[in-house]
Amino acid sequence: MNYRFLSLASLLFLILVSCGKPLPKLDNIDLQKWKDDKWGCLKDRYKALPQLILQKDKLKGLSTDDMVKLLGRPDKNELYKRNQKFFYYYLTPGEDCKIDTTAQRLSLRFNAMGFAKEVLIE
Repeated sequence: MNYRFLSLASLLFLILVSCGKPLPKLDNIDLQKWKDDKWGCLKDRYKALPQLILQKDKLKGLSTDDMVKLLGRPDKNELYKRNQKFFYYYLTPGEDCKIDTTAQRLSLRFNAMGFAKEVLIE
């Protein structure tokens, strides 16, 4: 009896774990170049901006972990009230590039459950 329960529980766990949705595909964006362009210093992210604008709705609803898998670690992140998080990816050279510019960035706001609620280019 105990063996059956353990087997059933293991099977149920495997089914639940495998039910996650796949990461979206961002068409015409080289994600490896995106990840390699920290702070936007190489301007590869800026080249992807027109495609990103067209596809930014694909990022809504992704978890923080999925966002890191897809776009890499953010250049900057902030924690706000009520467990809201913000991820920032610089599209034009940011503050760490030693260039005096006003940088554009992709801003992602995550709700308390850890899912992207707002996607902005600022």
